[in-house]
Amino acid sequence: MNLDSIQNEIKSFSKKRDWDKFHSPKNLSMALSVEASELVEIFQWLTEEQSYNLGDSKKLHAEEEVADIAIYLLRICTKLDIDLEDAILKKMKKNEEKYPVEKVKGSAKKYTEI
Repeated sequence: MNLDSIQNEIKSFSKKRDWDKFHSPKNLSMALSVEASELVEIFQWLTEEQSYNLGDSKKLHAEEEVADIAIYLLRICTKLDIDLEDAILKKMKKNEEKYPVEKVKGSAKKYTEI
């Protein structure tokens, strides 16, 4: 995946529609939350097993919501000049420290509980 190319595509799409004025970090984060909720709604009331075995229609719907989430996330990164790859790598390093394998392997407890 080429994030720069995708971010440029999203930026161009928004610019052509004169939407940049609406895309503040505040508005984008709210839109991201809405899209995440729409993804959650697909899985609402499903069993664990059903969540792994979506029918074609629900899987396509999930794919579209995941794309919407990614689009808003990348747009926020553009607006705040965040390098997503770097941010992820830094956060994973921090998570490694918070969740050492020897203490959390096989456990769903939060780092504050271990």
